Amino acid sequence: MVRYSTVPLEHLDQILGWLNPDREAAALIYVQLCHDLTKIFAWNHCHDPEALTDEVIDRVARKVHEVLPTYEGDPRLFFYGIARNLIRENLKRAKTQVSLEAIDLPLAPDIQSEEETAIMREECLQSCLQQLTAEKRDLILAYYAKEKQSTIQNRSQLADRLGISSQSLRVRAHRIRTTLEDCIEACLDQKVNT
Repeated sequence: MVRYSTVPLEHLDQILGWLNPDREAAALIYVQLCHDLTKIFAWNHCHDPEALTDEVIDRVARKVHEVLPTYEGDPRLFFYGIARNLIRENLKRAKTQVSLEAIDLPLAPDIQSEEETAIMREECLQSCLQQLTAEKRDLILAYYAKEKQSTIQNRSQLADRLGISSQSLRVRAHRIRTTLEDCIEACLDQKVNT
């Protein structure tokens, strides 16, 4: 569920203004809010907590102009309500999906085992990484360098080091990852069909 926001910048400005009239204070609240939302999704065993956090921000951004004039109280509660709805949606989706782990799928004739498939994927990944510019390669490797809780802190530090927002970092990483995924898929197709 990797994705990036297409929400207009003026809606994000409205969100920041809603969180706090002081721009610096609003930015701090926003960063903490994103961190909290990511933790909530992780605690609820959601598949991609960061993407779901982005989805909350997107949904709030699309509604902020309608909600802002009449909403009373802490705006963070509105974000948490959207997050709760997304968790419910995820649970519904999980219940309707069938696990493919129990199904024995035939392997392609040229592929002997899962180990060979993993080796081919690794070879394709390395090849595709080499096709990226050094800057993009360093960014994507740093972006996915840590796991679990240290991921949030690592990505925050990476964004600071690059002088960009966490949202901008996610967008850049998404674009690079999409390029890599397309390259790996093409590489695997080529290996299987040769």
